[in-house]
Amino acid sequence: MRHTVDFTSYTLEPGMWLWVRPGQVQQWGQLADLDGTLILFQPEFLDPDTVATARPDDPHAPVVYEPVGDDRDRLTESIGHLAHAFTAPGRLPLDVRQAVLRHLLAVLLLRLTHLDAVPGQPAPEPNHTFARFRDAVERDFTRTRRLEDYARALGYSTRTLSRATQAAAGINAKDYIDRRTILEARRFLAHSDNSAAQIAARLGFTSATNFNKYFHQRTGSTPIGFRTAVHSDYQP
Repeated sequence: MRHTVDFTSYTLEPGMWLWVRPGQVQQWGQLADLDGTLILFQPEFLDPDTVATARPDDPHAPVVYEPVGDDRDRLTESIGHLAHAFTAPGRLPLDVRQAVLRHLLAVLLLRLTHLDAVPGQPAPEPNHTFARFRDAVERDFTRTRRLEDYARALGYSTRTLSRATQAAAGINAKDYIDRRTILEARRFLAHSDNSAAQIAARLGFTSATNFNKYFHQRTGSTPIGFRTAVHSDYQP
């Protein structure tokens, strides 16, 4: 089964888990033979400690998880408990029922997001320099696409940011900024009726012409050409 999240295709096999987070866009392939469990929840449904640990709205977290062995069995048990509590709550008051679901969902998410954790050790964190840069880009890419602006704001040289980004993401820092901008442009083009001028304004471009040129230089397609191609892919 193939599935596309943010314009990247993934092949899903039995036992795999797919996590689509807020802001991401998705496209399913043929659904006739699809068999699985769908869990929908708002991040604010979880308690603060679970949000801090599982990071359900982290745009940089993995999309596909493939648990094996005991991890797979524990996740299967967790989803079974959650499904049963949701479909057969018994005589529990509504507030108690919600608390049960919140705790069971927390167990599921914490297990899923820590599949590779080493017992007794904290989860690894990305390189500190890259993590700061990544978060700054996520926050400010609609305001500036200049690497120099991020370097100045974070107190690094452009070379330091590029080295850290190359080591963590495999691309230089300027390309990282551009890829994040292009991703958001593609999201708007695929899943909104906004014109090129409206999208340009939302992404911080001074004109639709500048946006069109920027998009074409980095994708080989015009914004309208990309929108047409994506919409044709969605046709049955």
